[in-house]
Amino acid sequence: MSSQSIQRHILKTISYRALGTLTTFGLSYMFTGSISVASTLGATELCVKPLLYFLHERVWYKYVKMKK
Repeated sequence: MSSQSIQRHILKTISYRALGTLTTFGLSYMFTGSISVASTLGATELCVKPLLYFLHERVWYKYVKMKK
């Protein structure tokens, strides 16, 4: 994999995470009307989702590895 490809994947990952967090913030604000609540939910989501993704990847890797 080229350096340019790796950089592209990193930027894509960051932009996707930002989009997800902004969506969570926007929907939270729309439903609650509170910037404080929306910020808390957005920040929580920003911290929790990468961890969930990592754990998902580890389980997936282990399952696929066992199937081979």
